[in-house]
Amino acid sequence: MKRLICYLPILLLFMIVLSSCGNNTNNTDNTTTDSTKTGVTQKDWGEFDGKKVSLFTLTNKNGVQVKITNYGGAVTSWITPDKNGNKSSIIIGFDSLQSYLRKPPYFGALIGRYGNRIGNAKFTLDGKAYQLAANDGKNSLHGGNKGFDKVVWDASIADTSTPALTLHYMSKDGEEGYSGNLHVTVQYTLTDNDELKIEYNAETDKPTPVNLTNHSYFNLTGDASNTILNHTLMIDADNYTPVDSTLIPTGEIKSVKRTPFDFTAPQKIGSHIDSVKGGYDHNWVLNRKDSSLKLVAVLSDSLSGRKLEVYTTEPGLQFYTGNFLDGKFINHDGKPINQHTALCMETQHFPNSPNQPKFPSTILKPGEKYHTVTIYKVIVNRQT
Repeated sequence: MKRLICYLPILLLFMIVLSSCGNNTNNTDNTTTDSTKTGVTQKDWGEFDGKKVSLFTLTNKNGVQVKITNYGGAVTSWITPDKNGNKSSIIIGFDSLQSYLRKPPYFGALIGRYGNRIGNAKFTLDGKAYQLAANDGKNSLHGGNKGFDKVVWDASIADTSTPALTLHYMSKDGEEGYSGNLHVTVQYTLTDNDELKIEYNAETDKPTPVNLTNHSYFNLTGDASNTILNHTLMIDADNYTPVDSTLIPTGEIKSVKRTPFDFTAPQKIGSHIDSVKGGYDHNWVLNRKDSSLKLVAVLSDSLSGRKLEVYTTEPGLQFYTGNFLDGKFINHDGKPINQHTALCMETQHFPNSPNQPKFPSTILKPGEKYHTVTIYKVIVNRQT
């Protein structure tokens, strides 16, 4: 009897451990999962194509939050304080999966297999002609009818000391007309310096064009009723790629000097936009000597005191002023998203590169590793 009494505490401890393990096993996707180590939470957001969709919230030590869904890998919001300490999202987005299923114009989404346009929806590679979906007039745009923005990515919370989310998608050989099984991994990291770092990696088993980017729409005021034409922009690019009437580059690389495309010194976006037919939707040829990570653009807003710096390893930047936004979609702040109320700065290789041999190559071959990095960094000039 004495021996049994001696073992009772050990038995009780063993039962408590078993009970704890059982509780962890029963934690299903229907509940919110917290990770205090990484500053990431996860919640159910619905289903698409028979797969579960989640919404992940990344929070850094400053209280800045970025929300990302594995549907299309879309950044749905980026909540940061302004100069007065008032918090709002500088990203256009929605609060429900249903809104994204209405096919908005790529709000916050990961774009692939080929970001931007491919002329006449076709290209030739190693002597073989490839026909793509013509989903932008006669051209192919952002990967076709069902690009990477319209699929459910496999998601996992990264085992890192900072909030990070890893997304993976396997694009099958022949998907949207492209060759090769392409394994794509994208990692979002929110640093304590208020940077959203996006790392893109891909490998293929057949030669294929690859051009991955993120299509977030920014409004630094945090209010979708405000125009972005009063934002100030600098782009470190002495040249750009002119386009034809369907927004396909002509193949020329042209100087920005004495044109409305000169943002080498900071200027208001609205200063010369009326001189650009349809508004800005062009690729800037970034000034660089190599593929190292460097500062390529700075966007600022005096109303909020926010500044957004863009760093990338890519050779190009697509600056788009939301020319086709028409109020059809409602932002998460309840306000319609109208023309020029949001802008994009998509880091990339050049549009239509598979048909332009003089442009930097976008062809990924078996055995090669596609790897690019882009960082968006928010800086706030606070009121004193």
